[in-house]
Amino acid sequence: MYLSKLTVNVYSRDFRRDHADLRQMHRTVMSGYPDLPDDTPARQAQSVLWRLDSVHRGFAQYVQSSVKPDWSRLSGDYLIEPPQVRSLQPLLDAITPGRRFAFRLVGNPTRSIINQAGQDRPPAEEGKRPRGKRIARRKPEEQIEWLIRKGGQHGFVVPTAYNGQPDVSPSPCLTQTGQLRPGDRGPVTIEPVRFEGHLIVTDADTFREAVRQGIGHSRAYGCGLISLAPVRTPSY
Repeated sequence: MYLSKLTVNVYSRDFRRDHADLRQMHRTVMSGYPDLPDDTPARQAQSVLWRLDSVHRGFAQYVQSSVKPDWSRLSGDYLIEPPQVRSLQPLLDAITPGRRFAFRLVGNPTRSIINQAGQDRPPAEEGKRPRGKRIARRKPEEQIEWLIRKGGQHGFVVPTAYNGQPDVSPSPCLTQTGQLRPGDRGPVTIEPVRFEGHLIVTDADTFREAVRQGIGHSRAYGCGLISLAPVRTPSY
């Protein structure tokens, strides 16, 4: 696994185009990876995840993948410094049961509402669960509940902080959209949430796979990448 840090040029016309359109940003990210046959889902096959973080006077984009990227296809003014690419193997090796990490995750916490009669959606096939409409979880307590549930699925727990509450802080990000294009099923709109806090690994193999593949929906559109760091010991 590899992690790239791309320090983008906010004045680049191409970056501004991408920042306004999730689908175009996805295409730009995938330009760093080899082309695959049309019937192969390229993002999933190469485990590509990305996240855009605000930094001083700009943005840093983190891109994770199982394949080492080649960012030479980016336009000449897209970045303000050379890409930084490093192996994530030391981090993956450090994931052990009981290990505590500080983490950052931009997720897309949603819940599904089963379609009601009269909605313009096809009925579910016989024997399959009806497809619901996903709506955003906007209350902080609902967002934390979503994360805790994901932890149960992906091999980690969120510990309790000194105040007796889960040791994580959710904060809303700007609503993101992707423009409708020919062949698309519909426009994309997501309401991402940034989670920062601490977690404890309960199942190393399951959690390692979550780090590789991402957590939750909208992983092609800047969600799901979980960043880990050692827990700092306070000095007194």
